[in-house]
Amino acid sequence: MKILIAEDDIIIRNSLEYALKRHNHNITVCSNGSDALEKIKKDTPDLVITDIMMPFVTGLELVEWIKNNYNDQIKIIVLTSIGQEDVVLEAFALGVDDFLTKPFNPEEISIRINRFEKDN
Repeated sequence: MKILIAEDDIIIRNSLEYALKRHNHNITVCSNGSDALEKIKKDTPDLVITDIMMPFVTGLELVEWIKNNYNDQIKIIVLTSIGQEDVVLEAFALGVDDFLTKPFNPEEISIRINRFEKDN
């Protein structure tokens, strides 16, 4: 599965990349939403994992752009901090498929991704 990770926190980004590569996923990483948009345009991923709070283009703006341009072709998981329940509701209204609250266990995200692979 081709997965794009959009996360500005280098520790979280690296831990996600490491955990998902161990499960043989093809991973692309971005440190901001603007970079994520460009990479999605060049090579459409199967799944985007995005933080909500990022520089240049926020996670919610990224979600909205993906849904407007790719509809349900790209699955989306958002990463949120504790206390952002209103943002999670907004993300679901935009069409995200799942969310994880930080901090999280990287293995948990692998389980959630496996669910998407079984649906395809």
